[in-house]
Amino acid sequence: MTLPSRDTKQQVYELIDRMAPGQVAAVVGLLEVMLDPVSVALANAPYDDEPVTAEEEKSLAEAREWLKHNKGIPHEQVLAELGITQEAGRYS
Repeated sequence: MTLPSRDTKQQVYELIDRMAPGQVAAVVGLLEVMLDPVSVALANAPYDDEPVTAEEEKSLAEAREWLKHNKGIPHEQVLAELGITQEAGRYS
């Protein structure tokens, strides 16, 4: 990975100075994701092109059928039932 030149960084600083606070917040979020090693690894991971097995297809069909007759369980509720906080769940 090549490092940006001083002129490029200066241009970035100038552009950020012209942004509205909401735009700056969005850029900060983008930069955090770009620099997060897990996000980088996922972005560079090869596409999973393994075929779905008959067993997996059956499990998916059962899950879809269950959802036709039941309300889905929110992610937060599952974490709480497992004793995991939202913050801990994000990095585990």
